Order: sequence, then C-alpha cells, then structure tokens
Amino acid sequence: MGPTRHDLLTIGQLSARSGLATSALRYYERMGLIHAERTAGNQRRYARSTLRRVAFVRAAQRVGLSLEEARTTLDRLPEERAPSTAEWGEVAATWHERIDRQIEELQLLKRKLTGCIGCGCLSLSRCALYNAGDRAAAAGPGARYLLGDPPAGRA
Repeated sequence: MGPTRHDLLTIGQLSARSGLATSALRYYERMGLIHAERTAGNQRRYARSTLRRVAFVRAAQRVGLSLEEARTTLDRLPEERAPSTAEWGEVAATWHERIDRQIEELQLLKRKLTGCIGCGCLSLSRCALYNAGDRAAAAGPGARYLLGDPPAGRA
C-alpha cells in the first residue's frame, strides 16, 4: 500500500520543513534530485522521505559537491527509505576521497594566497607587484600562479 494523502507534503510544506524556497525545490525536481506525485489537479505532493533527500543534497553542497554529483549519488541510494549502513558507507567513502582532494586544493590555495591577491594571477593586464606587462598571460589562460606557475623572477 502506497502513502496516504496524510503521508504526503505539499511543496509549501516541504519548503517550510526543508528551509528551501519552492523555486529551489522545483529546480531540484527538474534535476532529478527529488520526485513528486501529482494530484488530479496537477499539484505536487512529496513523500516525507523527500525531506531526507533534500537534507542530503544540502549536505553534499556543503562539502563542495555539485548538484549533478549529488544526483549521481542519490541515484545509488533508495528513494523510499533511509540508506542501510552499508549503502551509506559506500557514499561516505566517496565523500572522504572528495573532501581529501578539496582539503589539498584549499591548502595549496592557502599557501599561495599571500602572493596571489593583487598579483595578476588571473593574467590582469597590469600588476606592479608580480605581473608587470601581463607576463602571466604568456603561460596560458587561467589563474597561472594558482595553477603552480611561479611568478617571473621568483622560484
């Protein structure tokens, strides 16, 4: 037996409970992150378990995952129930790897931040400190100094 009408949430109720705007919930639905049933009047009705999925997506975003990455992960988890310990363990292991990579990237950014701010690392055309004459542009597009290229005359 499926959920009764008392087990389903309107988009307004889901918005109030999740803290997300209804427009964000509709966007999540278009992306396949959450799913709604439709009433005879074409109104959305969400299973209460959708709250867990929304919380999952928001947690994924907090650790730096894109909505597409969150959707890919959610596709591997059951929609109608909480994930088992084993199912969640697989997701957590993937997130650990992703978080470790992010930590490494942030540590690199932290080390380079002092020399980067105002230095022309985005190949600005003028920078009296590190990028006079836009020397960084010769190394290619992007944030050259952040990508590891040493400023000219510095190693």
